Amino acid sequence: MKARFILLLSLALLASIRMEAQHGNLAAPSQGQLYGAAYYHEYMPYERLDEDIRLMKNANLTVVRVGESSWGIFEPQEGVFAFEWMDRIIDQMHQAGIKVILGTPTYSIPAWLAHKHPEVLAEHQRGNKAYYGIRQNIDFTNPTFKFYSERIIRKLLERYAKHPGVIGYQVDNETEARGVNNRDYFIGFRNYIKECFNNDLDLLTKEWGMNYWGMNINTWEEFYVRDGVTNPSYKNEWERYNRKQVADFLNWQCDIVNEYKRPDQFVTHCFMPDFHNIDQVESFRQMQYPAINVYHDVQDKQDGQRIAYAGDFVRTVARNNYIVMETNAQGIGWDARGQYPPYDNQLRQNVYGHYASGANMVEYWHWATLHYGQETYWRGVLGHDLEPNRIYNEFKTTATELQKIGSRIVDLKKTNKVAILYSHDSYHALGFMPHTYKSNYPIDMVHRALYFQNIETDILPCDKVSDFSGYDMLVVPPLYVATDELLMAIDRFVLSGGHVVMMHKSGYCNEHSAVRATLAPGPLRKACGFYYQEYSAIGNLALKDNAFGLGSNGQISDWYEFLITETATPLAYAEHPFFGKWPVITENKYGKGKLTYIGAYPSQQLLDAVVRRVAEEASVISAEHQGFPVIHRSGVNKQGKNIRYIFNYSGEARELTYSYPQAKELISGKTVKTGDVVKLEPWDVVIMEAK
Repeated sequence: MKARFILLLSLALLASIRMEAQHGNLAAPSQGQLYGAAYYHEYMPYERLDEDIRLMKNANLTVVRVGESSWGIFEPQEGVFAFEWMDRIIDQMHQAGIKVILGTPTYSIPAWLAHKHPEVLAEHQRGNKAYYGIRQNIDFTNPTFKFYSERIIRKLLERYAKHPGVIGYQVDNETEARGVNNRDYFIGFRNYIKECFNNDLDLLTKEWGMNYWGMNINTWEEFYVRDGVTNPSYKNEWERYNRKQVADFLNWQCDIVNEYKRPDQFVTHCFMPDFHNIDQVESFRQMQYPAINVYHDVQDKQDGQRIAYAGDFVRTVARNNYIVMETNAQGIGWDARGQYPPYDNQLRQNVYGHYASGANMVEYWHWATLHYGQETYWRGVLGHDLEPNRIYNEFKTTATELQKIGSRIVDLKKTNKVAILYSHDSYHALGFMPHTYKSNYPIDMVHRALYFQNIETDILPCDKVSDFSGYDMLVVPPLYVATDELLMAIDRFVLSGGHVVMMHKSGYCNEHSAVRATLAPGPLRKACGFYYQEYSAIGNLALKDNAFGLGSNGQISDWYEFLITETATPLAYAEHPFFGKWPVITENKYGKGKLTYIGAYPSQQLLDAVVRRVAEEASVISAEHQGFPVIHRSGVNKQGKNIRYIFNYSGEARELTYSYPQAKELISGKTVKTGDVVKLEPWDVVIMEAK
């Protein structure tokens, strides 16, 4: 009985560990002291592993990523493997107490693979093709590429999965389809379309309008390749297929890694913050900690917005905390023109910007600046001289602070009242049918309107989501492509008391990027309280009779919808003898909520004013709410206490009156009471923890 009890207890503990791992509650990324850099001893001009580790320890660096670019060194010839050089790196890192994240090296193939199997190289549209000599030059769905990829992944995991120094794995690197158009890729797309339309060519012809220009097909063998396509429906589905293939590829790698990894290890992938070509929800499905690579402006342009934008998206999609696998250390770029190192204190400030958005780790690309190759001037913590410098010293200062307060700021949970609806389909469809020389899908503009007014937000992909009940306010960039279901979900949101700011061209096309054969804005007509039949391209126009207190400067441009109100109330008109007959901004009380619509391309100033007005009405902010350059970010830490970051994104000292409950400033340890004056030095941050 005793032996049976011990066995059952052991099984229960194992199940608990596995459950904990599945939900991302892993010890390593939650320690709050994971602060480091990518490390490539194989790139060094001379032997210096011991010296690098000494400098790392002196700077309190705690984590490195290795190996993701080194397939040609792990397997210099087909079937000939060399791991001893990496054994030495991981062993010595572990002995020094530095944790290791190991990358699968599949995004940069070895020369022998390209030479022996040129069919793995990507082919692009109109006869263009990739060549060897750069990374990410492969058809990642090619069976030969996947055969050799699986072999090197398994060899690495067999060797290192049990190593106590390895805390996690990065599968591939910055994966996107990158224009792959190989024959086998197209055949996969054709099979995908067959499934989407239940093998029904008549349905495909109807939904895509393929009778136009006589481009209907009668057999699947006639289904034509992407190269010459003009049909928007085809193009939009091609982009969906690209996103699906990327997700399938990453999940395929995760499946392999999961066969070997320990329960206390995590799997991740580093995405870029331009999210248009990836199905993040499906790609993150098996990843405990999705990662992101965030590069951003510094010096006088440092404002934290790019960091927040990236975090607000990846945190929302993952429904979890995330890690930053790469970010600026010094100047960046594939040439020497982007050499803008951060001012004093900006490196430190940026680290806390990541944590304030929900990051659990920050790493730089990379530890030491390269002496050769395309990224010679993408500078790391150390410069070309490989000696400690100003950036190294600021890294050390920040790392020392993280040792002290790290456990108080990781696993930050954020509950925001506002969401930006993000549509992959609309982004691509508006690119196929552009209406402006500016951004056709101005999501960054929308995020700026919120961020700089201290309105925290989630960025929510809405292609497959139709429940917004957790929010008080939605801000919607041009939702040009959408299902009836999605539009009716927005209708219900307003009806039940939600507030919406919606931009032009929303509701115009169905999910196939085909225009609805109804009065615009289609299913949104009741919630919007208007319809329109005409629109026009315009230049810069001023506003008249507007409710936003703006002057007569140009506030709208590029596009103008002739809104005919039914139940909506006009808020602004164009200052123009013809266009001024139709309102350009309206609001409509609908059920318990309200929808505010902008029927033209707004200036940033106008969008800011509209967002602020609606945010005040939705009680998201108060009329006294202040904004940039003092930025607030907040959440609840794992101790259940409120954390508030206050950033000064300027080169001048700032003072503000603290208007929140009594708190402890974590870095200084000082108590701050309501009404106290808080001083922020240039490029400074304070972190308040309140009961």
